[in-house]
Amino acid sequence: MIPFATTFETVHVPLGTRAYDVRIGEGLIGDAGAHIAPLLGRKKTVFVLTDTNVAALHLEALKTGLSAHGIASEALILPAGEATKCWAQLQVAVEWLIAHRVERGDIVVAFGGGVIGDLGGFAAAILRRGVRFVQIPTSLLAQVDSSVGGKTGINSPSGKNLIGAFHQPSLVLADVSALGTLMPRDFLAGYGEVQKYGLLGDEAFFDWLEANGPDLAAGDVAKRIYAVKRSVQMKADIVERDETEQGDRALLNLGHTFCHALEAATGYSDRLLHGEGVAIGCALAFEVSARLGLCSQEAPSRVRAHLKDMNAKCDLSDISGELPDATTLVDLMAQDKKVVDGQLRFILARSIGDSFVTADVPRDVVHRVLEDALRARAK
Repeated sequence: MIPFATTFETVHVPLGTRAYDVRIGEGLIGDAGAHIAPLLGRKKTVFVLTDTNVAALHLEALKTGLSAHGIASEALILPAGEATKCWAQLQVAVEWLIAHRVERGDIVVAFGGGVIGDLGGFAAAILRRGVRFVQIPTSLLAQVDSSVGGKTGINSPSGKNLIGAFHQPSLVLADVSALGTLMPRDFLAGYGEVQKYGLLGDEAFFDWLEANGPDLAAGDVAKRIYAVKRSVQMKADIVERDETEQGDRALLNLGHTFCHALEAATGYSDRLLHGEGVAIGCALAFEVSARLGLCSQEAPSRVRAHLKDMNAKCDLSDISGELPDATTLVDLMAQDKKVVDGQLRFILARSIGDSFVTADVPRDVVHRVLEDALRARAK
C-alpha cells in the first residue's frame, strides 16, 4: 500500500460489506490520491462533483493530490448554495456522469459541503443503481454530520430532503485544514451540529464544548480534530445500530423538526443556514421539553447561553426578515419526513445528554412555544 504523507485520526463505520473509514486530520485533500488509490481498479480516474466556492479554494489542491498518485480527475462545478439540492441540478450531475461513461466500479467524489455531499451521494446512488463514491467534506457541518451515515438526497418545494436514498460512501476524508477557509458564519453554522451531539447523548462532550468552543472558533487545530472525531464517533455508533433510521438514528435529528420548518419558511435561502436552524431548533426542542416537565427549566437556558457565548444563532429573533405565524410553522412541520402514520415524531430531552424520540407531543404546546418565540422576536 502507498504510505500516507499525513497523520490522521480514524473512525470506522462498521456496516458489514458497506463498512468504511472516516479519516480526520490536516492535509488530507493534498494527500487524497494516497487514500483513494487503494479503492481503484485499472481505471485510474475519479469524477469530482463540487461547487463554485469550493472549486475556487480547493479544486487545484485536490487535483494535484490525486495526480501525485497517478489518478486523473474530471470535475463538474455546480452553483454554490442550498438551491442546488434540486431536481434540475441532480439531472445535470447524473447526465454529466453518464456522458463520462462512469461505471459501477468507478469512484465519484463529492467534494464540498453538505449540499454537494447530499446531491453527489444521491447521484451516485441512482446512477446505474449504485456507483461507489467518496466524501471529501469541506465544511464543519459536512465533516461532523452529513458526510457520514449514507443519507443522500435533494429538497422538494414541499420540504427538505424529501427525495433521497441511503447510499454509504466508500471512504470519508475530513480535512480540518479546509475549515480555515470558512467564513465565521459558516463555521458557526456547522457548530450547530457539533453541539447537537453533546445535547443528544453526551453531557461530558457538551461540558467540553462549553469550555473549548471559543478555541474551536478561533482555529485550534487539535481541538477541531477532537470535536470532529467525537461527533463522527457518536454518529457512527448510532448508524451502526440503526442504518436506515427505523429507531435510534432519529435521535440525530434533534432540533431538525423545527429547523426544517424554518428553512422552508425562509425559502432555503441565506437568511438561515442549515446549521443555524439546527441550533435554533435544539433550543426550541429543549424549551418544549421543559414546558412538558421532561427536563429542568435551566436546561434550555443553558443551551441558549452556550450558543450566545459562541456568537451563534439561538432564537427566532436571530433570523432576518419576515416569518410566518406559529400555525403555518406547525403545518410546515407536518411535511417533515419523520411523520409516521400522520404523527410527527419529535426528539425531546430529559436533560442535556439524554434525548429520546416521541410522537406524544401536544400540538398546542409546540404552537405556544413558537408563538412565544415569535412574540419575543417582535419586541
